[in-house]
Amino acid sequence: MTAGGTPSRRAFLVRATGSALSLIVGAFCAYALARLRMPRKFLILAVVLSISTFPQIAIAAPIFKLWRDVGLYNTIPGLVIPYLTFALPLTIYILTSFFKEIPKDLEEAALVDGATNFEAFRKVVVPLAAPGLATAGILTFIAAWNEFLLAITLTSSTKARTVPAAIAFFTGATQFEQPLGTISAASVVISIPLILLVLFFQKRIVAGLTAGAVKG
Repeated sequence: MTAGGTPSRRAFLVRATGSALSLIVGAFCAYALARLRMPRKFLILAVVLSISTFPQIAIAAPIFKLWRDVGLYNTIPGLVIPYLTFALPLTIYILTSFFKEIPKDLEEAALVDGATNFEAFRKVVVPLAAPGLATAGILTFIAAWNEFLLAITLTSSTKARTVPAAIAFFTGATQFEQPLGTISAASVVISIPLILLVLFFQKRIVAGLTAGAVKG
């Protein structure tokens, strides 16, 4: 699967898809960690979070080889899957703290009124966790948008190359000219969407990051 269009459109598609999938999967995982009784939940959460700190350079070469063998190299899904791997732990960590702050009585009241467990989660818990979902979505989107190593390792042409990787291949009038002006201008342009995103959702970001920090 390949995608046409400009690198910025491909970058948005890859990052938005990865963030959306991480929110969907992460919400269920975080809800289970926050509500279910299971031994060593803190250890499980610590292991999940440690994955996000794992150096990407350590897995770049194995993924490159694997993707070449299975046909995912230089494709949009070939970029989405690695991004999801690193975005999911952060999403689970943020949403677990947020779900713990939501009173369980609200879910029990919905169950008494005839709702199923999934309906209680979808209609009661998820709307109340909107700040946490927004925070996780924005942070994972920003991290994926700025990602360079995997974007340049897992692509070989403009068919799937995203903005950071495309900028690295800017050329001047000759092979000896470094187009610093063009690279600087492109870097500023691709930073504008992130700046506007943070400014627009800054209150939700703060609310999501401080969830669970204060008891009372």
